[in-house]
Amino acid sequence: MPGARRRVGAGAPLPGPGLEHAVTNHRGHLAGEAAAPAPADEVTETKPATPAPQAGEPAAEPAGDEDGGAGAAAARARTGGEEKPSPAAEAGDAAGDGPQGTEPAAAADAGAPSGPPATPAPATPDDTTPDDASADAPEAAGSGKPRSAVAEALAAAVRAVESGERSAAEFFTEPKPAARPARPARPARPAPPAPPVRGAAPVVAPSAALVEVLAAGGAPEQLAPRAAEALGEHAAEALREDPWLLLGVPGVRPEQADGFARALLGPECGPGDERRARALVVWLLERAALAGHTVLDAAALSTELGRRDVPDPDEALRGAIAEGAALVFQEGDETEEPVSLLFGLDRYAMAEESLADGLARLLAAPLPEADWTAAAEAAPSPSAAELVRAVAAAGLVTHSGGEAARAEPAALVGAAAGLGLRACAAAHTEDGRRRLAELGVEDAVTVSGLLSGRQGPGREEDGTLALDVLAVLDAPQLDVETAALLVESLADGTRLVLSGDPAVLWSAGPGRVFADVVAARACPAVVSRTPDAGPLGELVSGVGIGELNQVDAPGKEVVIVPVRDPGEAVHRTVQLVADSVPRALGVPAAQTQVITPGHGGPVGTRALNAALKERLNPGPGRFGGFDPGDRVAYVPAPGRMVPGTVVSADAEGLRLDCAGTPVVVPPGRVGEDVRHGWAVTAHQAAGTRWPAAVVVLPGDAAASLTRAWVYTAFSRAERHLSVVHGVDQALPRAVAEVPAKDRTTRLRALLRPRSTPEG
Repeated sequence: MPGARRRVGAGAPLPGPGLEHAVTNHRGHLAGEAAAPAPADEVTETKPATPAPQAGEPAAEPAGDEDGGAGAAAARARTGGEEKPSPAAEAGDAAGDGPQGTEPAAAADAGAPSGPPATPAPATPDDTTPDDASADAPEAAGSGKPRSAVAEALAAAVRAVESGERSAAEFFTEPKPAARPARPARPARPAPPAPPVRGAAPVVAPSAALVEVLAAGGAPEQLAPRAAEALGEHAAEALREDPWLLLGVPGVRPEQADGFARALLGPECGPGDERRARALVVWLLERAALAGHTVLDAAALSTELGRRDVPDPDEALRGAIAEGAALVFQEGDETEEPVSLLFGLDRYAMAEESLADGLARLLAAPLPEADWTAAAEAAPSPSAAELVRAVAAAGLVTHSGGEAARAEPAALVGAAAGLGLRACAAAHTEDGRRRLAELGVEDAVTVSGLLSGRQGPGREEDGTLALDVLAVLDAPQLDVETAALLVESLADGTRLVLSGDPAVLWSAGPGRVFADVVAARACPAVVSRTPDAGPLGELVSGVGIGELNQVDAPGKEVVIVPVRDPGEAVHRTVQLVADSVPRALGVPAAQTQVITPGHGGPVGTRALNAALKERLNPGPGRFGGFDPGDRVAYVPAPGRMVPGTVVSADAEGLRLDCAGTPVVVPPGRVGEDVRHGWAVTAHQAAGTRWPAAVVVLPGDAAASLTRAWVYTAFSRAERHLSVVHGVDQALPRAVAEVPAKDRTTRLRALLRPRSTPEG
């Protein structure tokens, strides 16, 4: 890769500043950097910075969990006497964006309304957590009547959840995946449609009985719609029978559910109640899923249950299994002692098993005959030819590479179509679909569009997709449930290519599908030899192998803007987007994307979006906080962020223009599904690229950075990258020493019995 031999040490700086606006007086410098900022109108050549300390020199502690910025109280569990981060605390970007695109609730004790007020507890992630946000401070209801601590806490939870993101700052360990014998393949089943992009589901209307039971437990009425959606039409009866079911409502924390239960049950309420233990097991597994895990180690669960005052954690786990609330799997060989157990929720466990079975079916099925020899010889590059030959021989192939390597699966799809095969390429986002079209792929689709039937060739009578060859790009963004739906939709004999950049962040949803399939060595793997060109390609390629290279950027493709504090970081970010980048490079603000590690904090997406709106599109926010022309991030389904612009609003909802597609978001979903989008997180940005990107690295995010985060953020830029740099040596240290936060999954082990033995 370009620049792979130009590394100057773990502390190697990026190119110096050169895009600062002329009116600024801020002159902060990166450690070891001597060049002063140049005005925007005088974008000049920046001298290379002095090399920082080499990799072998003493360094500070490695960066912490991705969701634990400065000041975050990350949960810790001690298993076998060793302190390890909790699995939910490793949620990072995935959890921050959240399966529902929601923010975390305030973690306050929900004490009984009739008793003394409960003391609010701090939220597990604080406001600086990457791709996450702390809860807003509790506010009194508009009735003028003081509310109890219970109502205040739960109201804060509702507001936090409805405002845009959901955290996953809890706790885990990293067990090995469980193995199981190979099972015979089964026929593909029709996949249920994915949620459509062009609208959102209406809010479920709560019953009067549900509002009544929530009030009896001290919960605010605003929680009722979410409770109805989560617990169903019999939510009121279910909550009276088991108050801890309230934990199943997004944003509600154990302390709040305990207070709700105390209010309903009175003296009968206790920490050893089996209903409480069961609910906590499910809640912990759900938080693990937000962190990307599909299963958890039994020891980790027991430790966390003990921390939450469950008297007998092991009995609680046995009870959860007996009641069907959780599934248990054995890790490793049955003859091993002691036996290690993994726990998981049915939906993710079954999705992983279904996916493993489906991939094995594709590998085992006979392939339709076709002469691929001429297609391989006509391929535009050696890597493309290698991919064509691999697909000719196998029903499942993985393909790894950067942005330039996307041309290889594009060439494969064209070659397959030339052979008379029904071929299709699917990307994660509409922008990825656009980039495929630029590579000559006709009728490219998104994965969600393909599954829903809005795009693509449609389905056969048996429900399978009418395809012979399917290339899925951005495969690292596939969560385990989406991947299972996709594979189950493919008929025997269909060739599937999973293609993607292995260095980017994993999916927002649970699982690490692409990484597990590659690691299992269950199928042919093609690694592209096509490098990404230019200074940006050189920089990103170096980051991918753990090196922060100094690159020559004569056209100001890469610049660094050092900052000293949060206020300066916000100031310089707004300058870059509104003035410097448009004036110096001709890239308008509408084509420049700001990317920052977290939603909360003084330099999170909320703060940056507020500042950018004030500068670029000031207004009163007359449509639920939005004005016509506002840039937004719309989350129609878990793990999918669609950039858009506010057009108008009416009784039907907020009207958006998402890359030419009209979208109407119902009023009850706006707070959850739409947020301002001038600034987003790296996980929200995954799968999309912009002409210019401004990556903001505030000082309070130093402990949260990982190589995968930096790689994803930097690689969103097509022509220009500005780095608002306030983390000093934490950036090169993260790139060199903190590759990514691992996830506990079973897919790799499920695939390995089907793999060719190593040797």
